[in-house]
This record gives sequence, structure tokens and C-alpha cells, in this order.
Amino acid sequence: MFAVVKIAGKQFKVAKDQTLYVPKLGGNAGDKVEFSDIIMSGDNGNLKFSNAGIKIQAEILDHVKGDKVIAYKQKRRKGFRKKLGHRTHYTKIKISEIA
Repeated sequence: MFAVVKIAGKQFKVAKDQTLYVPKLGGNAGDKVEFSDIIMSGDNGNLKFSNAGIKIQAEILDHVKGDKVIAYKQKRRKGFRKKLGHRTHYTKIKISEIA
């Protein structure tokens, strides 16, 4: 069984015992979270495009940072150079149940 769920404004296709990285969620490692904004679910070729009481339960495994993204700015003939970088925060979760 799989489901397409909206987590923090992004859509993810999830299945039981799957581990994935989502935008940072509130909570500590070991906490249980529940997602109820289901877009679609399917099982053995049967697709359902409604919320129909399906809930996804997951466990927060860790909070991590993504790879560093470098933004380099330069203006020609002015001597202006600027190197900026940032790392996006993610939460690693494991889907424990689709009910």
C-alpha cells in the first residue's frame, strides 16, 4: 500500500517502513507524528483520490542539514564579489503505519 501525502507544503509518495527527508518539522527525535492531508492512496491497483479516513503515522529519527548551496555574486569591472552559502534543515522520518 502506498499514499501520496502533503507534508509541509510538499508532496511525497510514501509506503510503510520507508525513510525519507522532509522539510524541518517541530518535535524531537523519537516523537511520533501523524499526517492526515492525504491526496491519493493505492493498494493492488485500486486508487482512491480522497482523504477517506486514512492517516499516516511516522517517527522522527533525526534533524539534519542538507548539502551546502553556494551563491556567488559578482559585478564586472567594479571589484565587487560576494560568496554566500546556506544549508537547508531537514527532518528524517520513518513511516511506521498507513491506516
